[in-house]
Amino acid sequence: MFVPVVNSENRPLMPTTPSRAKRWVKSGVATPFWKKGVFCVRLNVEPSNYNYQPIAVGIDPGSKREGFTVKSKSHTYLNIQTHAVDWAKDHVEVKRNMRRTRRFRNTPCRQNRTNRLANKNRIPPSTKARWQWKLRMVNWLTSMFYVSAFVVEDIKARTWKNGHKWNVSFSPLEVGKHWFYSELRKLAHLEIRSGNDTYELRQSLGLKKSKQKLSKKFEAHCIDSWVLANWYIGGHIQPDNTKLIEVIPMEFHRRQLHRLQHSTGHIRSRYGGTLSAGFKRGSIVKHPKYGFCYVGGWQESPTKKEPHRKTISLHELKTGKRLTQNALPADCKFLAYNSWRIANIVKPS
Repeated sequence: MFVPVVNSENRPLMPTTPSRAKRWVKSGVATPFWKKGVFCVRLNVEPSNYNYQPIAVGIDPGSKREGFTVKSKSHTYLNIQTHAVDWAKDHVEVKRNMRRTRRFRNTPCRQNRTNRLANKNRIPPSTKARWQWKLRMVNWLTSMFYVSAFVVEDIKARTWKNGHKWNVSFSPLEVGKHWFYSELRKLAHLEIRSGNDTYELRQSLGLKKSKQKLSKKFEAHCIDSWVLANWYIGGHIQPDNTKLIEVIPMEFHRRQLHRLQHSTGHIRSRYGGTLSAGFKRGSIVKHPKYGFCYVGGWQESPTKKEPHRKTISLHELKTGKRLTQNALPADCKFLAYNSWRIANIVKPS
């Protein structure tokens, strides 16, 4: 595993070895910090040179899991397997059902507006959430590595049905991927390869892909992203680094004035939102008892001395398990904003 390096202006340089990074930190030449789960160092002095080696990022999109590989000709720096964002469609459906039930209530309401989204060039919410998640991962990687090219396995929607051509211009998959490609071109050079190309590249190197798509293995998805990056950048005939990091996005809920179902006493409590007693939800904090964790929801816990007392829930960083619901905000030290969690650093078997 190599350590990403940035200069004093947080611009990425070439990665270094852990032993050299340790010497830099010990002598005061560099300052250590964490970039959302990845250990990095920031140089406090002017770097000796700005010679960059080409670095490619291979991307293997998927419906449930996705693979990302950062590779140069000499080394494979990072393999990442992420969970896809697949809950936006269900959230939109719940929102639609809530709106429809309100229309049948015998309460005063405004007249219906015309559809302001008709004939507009927009991306459906579920498609936008999926491809924005990929772009967030790309922006995270480009903040640590000097990326010169992206290599993406192209995915296509079914375009023929009963002998007729369809799904070409209005398919959410086609719309989303073209938006993603346009954003990647703003960052670096883009290469697009088909699924058959990826298969042939694997076969030429004698590599096999696992059929267990949801497993935490390098052979599940990262093998395709590695093959794509290696095709562009070259340098290896076998993977030199099969360790991978599993990244899981956090699911945030829209703010609702009340829940769908009332509790005892016909009381509908508040639900959702992105703030918890002053902390942005998902933020990494340090608690004197539970250590490093992230912030979940909040609740009102009034006492005689503090009638407006609020407590927050804290969750374990790797598993997401809730540690407590009664943590006081004053006991938590804010460390960083966060919207995903590093579940595992999986070593090769």
